[in-house]
Amino acid sequence: MKSSELLEVDEIHTYYGDSYVLQGLSLTASEGKIVAILGRNGMGKTTLIRSIFGLTPPRMGSIRFRGGLISGLAPYQIAKLGMALVPQGRRIFKNLSVAENLSLPSSFLALGSRIKARDSLWNDASVLAEFPQLKDRLKNGGSELSGGEQQMLAIGRALIANPHLILMDEPSEGLSPLFVKHVGTIMTRLKQLGHAVVVVEQNLSLALSVADFVYIIAAGRFVFHGTPSELRTRPDILNEHLGVSGSKSI
Repeated sequence: MKSSELLEVDEIHTYYGDSYVLQGLSLTASEGKIVAILGRNGMGKTTLIRSIFGLTPPRMGSIRFRGGLISGLAPYQIAKLGMALVPQGRRIFKNLSVAENLSLPSSFLALGSRIKARDSLWNDASVLAEFPQLKDRLKNGGSELSGGEQQMLAIGRALIANPHLILMDEPSEGLSPLFVKHVGTIMTRLKQLGHAVVVVEQNLSLALSVADFVYIIAAGRFVFHGTPSELRTRPDILNEHLGVSGSKSI
């Protein structure tokens, strides 16, 4: 693997108890690039995200981030190195206000003196400028937000940490077409700002419209890796592993 890559996942094997889930996966992600992880349900996509972030550590293989080995580190240690997670299902704190949710990452990271939010690209003001629909909801509890607003809050909360790499697990899940389009716009903007994004996504059209590189996982192994253009020329892969009968719509 190239040492210049921001993220290097090398032959990881991850288990849940005796269940062998990830069976030797390798991938890379670079600054200013979007990597999409595709596949049917239950194939290991979320486990891959959890393995990278230290929530379900692999038993074998290695993960390097910004040149350093992070295999075996706790999630909070990985976060302090500059990685953020937008988890499946948003996972915002619904009993806290929008403002309180946004304050959590910078308060936590300040303990490690990694960043000073006011001197960084993302802070309260810049996040609210990016997601103006949250500006008028700062005092509202997380449970009072729509699904789309909750997703914006989850992404904004991740950005407050000023990460180099953002992991997104099913960011368009359960959203209206309008908000799905908004999520695509956000990912493209993050890429333009130099962030790396690794995104697990079921919405194939969305994933292929934003991704620079695509991996398809089946039964814990990658069965395809290449560019969106290359995937569009593989109807066999699209049909067998994604249930897409043709490439015209993508």
